[in-house]
Amino acid sequence: MTVRTFVILLAVCEGGAALVFLAVVFGMTGDARLLVAALFFLGFSFLCQAAAINFFRKTLLEFTGELCGMLDDMMNGTDCPKDIGEEEVLLARLGNRISRLYQVLRESRLRAEREKKELQALVSDLSHQTKTPIANLKMLNDTLQSREMDEKQRKRFLEAQGSQLEKLDFVIRVMVKTQRLETGVIALEKREVPIQETLADAINGVLALLEQKKLKLQVDCPEDLIVSHDARWTAEALFNLLDNAVKYTPEGGRICVSVQSWEMYVKIDVTDSGIGIPERSHAAVFQRFYREPGVHETDGVGIGLYLAREIITMQGGYIKLTSEVQKGSTFSVFLPGRRESGARPVISASQVSQSV
Repeated sequence: MTVRTFVILLAVCEGGAALVFLAVVFGMTGDARLLVAALFFLGFSFLCQAAAINFFRKTLLEFTGELCGMLDDMMNGTDCPKDIGEEEVLLARLGNRISRLYQVLRESRLRAEREKKELQALVSDLSHQTKTPIANLKMLNDTLQSREMDEKQRKRFLEAQGSQLEKLDFVIRVMVKTQRLETGVIALEKREVPIQETLADAINGVLALLEQKKLKLQVDCPEDLIVSHDARWTAEALFNLLDNAVKYTPEGGRICVSVQSWEMYVKIDVTDSGIGIPERSHAAVFQRFYREPGVHETDGVGIGLYLAREIITMQGGYIKLTSEVQKGSTFSVFLPGRRESGARPVISASQVSQSV
């Protein structure tokens, strides 16, 4: 039954009841004046009811119209649907609930879109970075299968295959690790840990390369400086900075690591005597997969600095770069919060090596 049909039936019923009532009154009293008064009263009452019913019908139609408009906005993806009323009435409360439901659905849709874009970016990055190693592996495998070669040549080809497999494994591990950090799958847990232990873990990862390139390492770190940080992931970030310094410092160069305790931050400087970075590229080097045109012959995929910045930023810190071409670079890590205990002796590179 439509609203219009309901109103017509209600008016007919009320009119019939009024006629019956007037007939009964006139039959009992026989007074025409009383009949006129009763007729006037019933007419006035009928007009008031008709006005009330018409007002309710108009309000209901406006509400349903606005509700349909809001539902259309929800289906069309409009960012800001208009609210339905502001008064504390039943229809307004219903409209507000629908508006809140829209906001929840909209947030869910946006979150799903973000996750989809992140997944697409991950797949695209993996495809881009694994294309070259996979192509090289195919070429080496075809060569091994199709050509006759002695044991020395076969060994050289197998070593080349192993190198490409290591690169492929490294790219995939770093990409997955970065994506898990970005999406919040891995949560950093900050604890009060001596920064010297974290720094020692990071240096341990580059000791072999330091010896291979005959680089000198100098470390200046307070022994008992306690910093609230995630030791494992901070060590990962510092390792990436040290690995970057080792890669781009020529043989016989120098790398210095110093830790300073400031009022609000702990500053960790990683300084090298390498090729340096042009000022125009200071921001770009922290982008994912960015590499300077002149360093493509050096091993790397251009994600270490990006990952280091992500780790430090997630802990409330930041990284600053100062560099001069052909004179070296300094990456300064600022971690919030510090706590000191005991003396603050200076440790050397040999002491760090012994501690790891």
